[in-house]
Amino acid sequence: MCGCSCDDCIDSVCCCIPDAICSKIKTCLCVLGVAVAVCAVITGVVMLLAYGLPPRDVKITVDDASLTRFALVSTPTTALAYNLTVALTVRNPNWALGIKHDKPLEAAYSFDGQRFDRVKVADEGGKLGARKTVVYRLASGSADGRSVALGNAGEAEFRKQNATGAFEVEVALTGKFKYKLRYTKCKMEATCKLKLQLAPPGTTAVVFQKVKCELAKQEDKYC
Repeated sequence: MCGCSCDDCIDSVCCCIPDAICSKIKTCLCVLGVAVAVCAVITGVVMLLAYGLPPRDVKITVDDASLTRFALVSTPTTALAYNLTVALTVRNPNWALGIKHDKPLEAAYSFDGQRFDRVKVADEGGKLGARKTVVYRLASGSADGRSVALGNAGEAEFRKQNATGAFEVEVALTGKFKYKLRYTKCKMEATCKLKLQLAPPGTTAVVFQKVKCELAKQEDKYC
């Protein structure tokens, strides 16, 4: 009646269409179906790699630091008067997962195991995109001194290091964050051990060797 065989085609499409055209339609539909299936598989693999596997750890380094004052003072308790600047770099190496700070990121400064100050690095809600790097430039100090419980051993260690003009200061980072599209809260904790040559104001800048910070082990496999 129509010059084609509806048994070989989809009834609603091919009736009254010549066999040659009907065959081409079938071929196009098959190719389209295969293309959609391949795209779905590729999308699934990409989503799995991006969001289903454990992410790579953030990278934290101290790229530069300067100590222009570091002295023991009595107020009447033992205290440290200091001026310290730190260029702290945080890099997110993941190619699809951005991060968001769930708690403020803070840095605590310690000498001989005793903390003498703490500063805020990043606010709660701050974000760092995938494959992005941010540099936090921290500047802090105290002319009158920050109380620190060094004890006799700590004061002896200070005098020892003061004689060389080089001080060992530890920067401990603490915070929590979440990866994009994930609900797990991850720790952002790291320890950066610095050896700083005292450079009083007006003196030639001291060369600083970049320090790679040691990350604390995550408790959750999806962190």
